[in-house]
Amino acid sequence: MSAALAQTRVQQMLHAPLLPTLFRLATPNVMGLFAMTIVIGYDGYILGRVGADALAGIALVFPLSMLMLQMSAGGIGGATTAAVARALGAGRGEDASRLAQQAMFIGLLLAALFMVALLGFGRAIFGGMGGRGAALDAALAYSNVLFSGAVVIWFTNVLAAIVRGAGNMLLPSVLLLGTALLHLVLCPLLVFGWGPVPGLGVAGAAASTLVVNAASALVMLAYLLRRDGAVQLHRTSWRPDWPLLRDILRVGLPASMSPVISNASIAVATAFVGSYGTAALAGYGVAARLEYILVPIAFGFGTALTAMVATNMGAGQSGRAVRVAWAGGGVVAAITGAIGLVTALAPALWMDLFTTDAAVRGFGAAYLNIVGGCYAFFGLGLALFFASQGAGRMFWPLAGSMGRLVILVVGGWLCVHVLQAPATALFAVIAFSLVVYGSTIAIAIRLGSWTR
Repeated sequence: MSAALAQTRVQQMLHAPLLPTLFRLATPNVMGLFAMTIVIGYDGYILGRVGADALAGIALVFPLSMLMLQMSAGGIGGATTAAVARALGAGRGEDASRLAQQAMFIGLLLAALFMVALLGFGRAIFGGMGGRGAALDAALAYSNVLFSGAVVIWFTNVLAAIVRGAGNMLLPSVLLLGTALLHLVLCPLLVFGWGPVPGLGVAGAAASTLVVNAASALVMLAYLLRRDGAVQLHRTSWRPDWPLLRDILRVGLPASMSPVISNASIAVATAFVGSYGTAALAGYGVAARLEYILVPIAFGFGTALTAMVATNMGAGQSGRAVRVAWAGGGVVAAITGAIGLVTALAPALWMDLFTTDAAVRGFGAAYLNIVGGCYAFFGLGLALFFASQGAGRMFWPLAGSMGRLVILVVGGWLCVHVLQAPATALFAVIAFSLVVYGSTIAIAIRLGSWTR
């Protein structure tokens, strides 16, 4: 993308009608992220053919691999998109390129931390999570390959964030689609082997993930090394720049805490639901899986919101930045709310896809009846979280996440250990936590937290 084209895209984010611009930027993101969702399900299908121990092992690794993905793509990645877009919006092209370099340094450091932690202490970590015997061996086989290449995952997502900050939402999304298709072929080949290619078992799925991400990273690296780009990685010499590092980390570190808190909230809710028995836990697991479909929708629009809000804030157009946030938040809330309302009224549409067990379906239906109606607040909170990254205002999004966690801990404990209430009462607590999450961020923005 030439500098002139990049400037045109910046001007569109500053002056073009809000909703058409938002949909134009978000559509490729949503498509790319749905491809990633399909890949997650496909890995489960392939490894399920290896055996139950393989599935159990991957289940142990999944929370940590998702944490790395969320931190690299959403936390530090979102902060990188925001910082680059703010610099371009303010007409500071050289700073945008230097910010891109600093983001790569941060990605390298955090990748090293993940690698050291999981390669050095993986057995203890997965053992502490309940891994035993063949399941623990499978977890280590997958984890050792995946996290030995942590830098590949981090660089891929940071480079994608830089490209999005420059206004190009299409390239990262096309690469997500392309690498997903490549993974669909490469994963079973490396897992089971064929002809001269030996089967690697569980480790083959991790190897495939690294190979396709490396291919994506090389394409984006070549794109950012072009001399006519708005952001050029080679524009200045590579060295740490502490003020620019702080510009990314002041948003990126708080934003990276959000997935930690969110995963803690999920873990707490799961633990309390498990108190009601295996059927309740299975029903909750199936019903809550619907939320994994809502997240790519929010993430797809959210990355566009980060760039649009940051560009307008950088140009001194804080009023337009707030209007962008409300427009995007309203769209995501409408979509996620509609999905939630349909499943709340007709939970069988979702539950029947996964199980025929009457008890499991009953608990899952009860969950969707109560929580589905609050998915609009969940979507609103996620969208405004990304918009807040663009504004560089992360206190209230973190406060909303902490409020959700506190409500789940206190309310869940009261339901299970004090009141001995039925599972529906716990589901009501989960629903209320989503309302508090979305409302906290929305009220803070409405009261002027971005402009004070």
